Amino acid sequence: METRNEPKLLPSSRHPLPCPFELLSLHFNATPLFSSPDLSYSLSMQIGQRLKTLREEKNFSQGTIEKATGLLRCYVSRVENGHTVPTVETLEKWARALDMPLYKVMYEGDEPPKPRKLVSDDDKGLWGNTKKDAAELSQLQRYLAKMDPKQRTLLLGFAARLARHAAK
Repeated sequence: METRNEPKLLPSSRHPLPCPFELLSLHFNATPLFSSPDLSYSLSMQIGQRLKTLREEKNFSQGTIEKATGLLRCYVSRVENGHTVPTVETLEKWARALDMPLYKVMYEGDEPPKPRKLVSDDDKGLWGNTKKDAAELSQLQRYLAKMDPKQRTLLLGFAARLARHAAK
């Protein structure tokens, strides 16, 4: 007699049946967003707590968020309690439901954060900062894509030797 390994569902104390989201998670192996479980847990707690605070500031219930976003109420609860990390698409839906720009979901200031300067004045003379350099890099990328891994390794080794020789 063949026995099937059925998943055992443990109903929560509030609901006699599991949430549909929990049922889905039994059938799909989710790939973790982060390699460190501690980092993932910490980040999900921060995002969830922030979303909950923003929702409560607007005097919205989880049901209001459910209706405005189309997300299940049990999913909203799981996010707010740090059990699930929402995707960017979900955060966008949540921000629209709260009637605020997405950056305010992640940022507590009144104004959006100022963009970082990627190139400082000291970096102006470095290779890669001009349109011509960008074109060369694009061309190099196309050529590297056509090579097999051994050829790429050989070429990179040759480039490293040339760079060491030029530095002397």
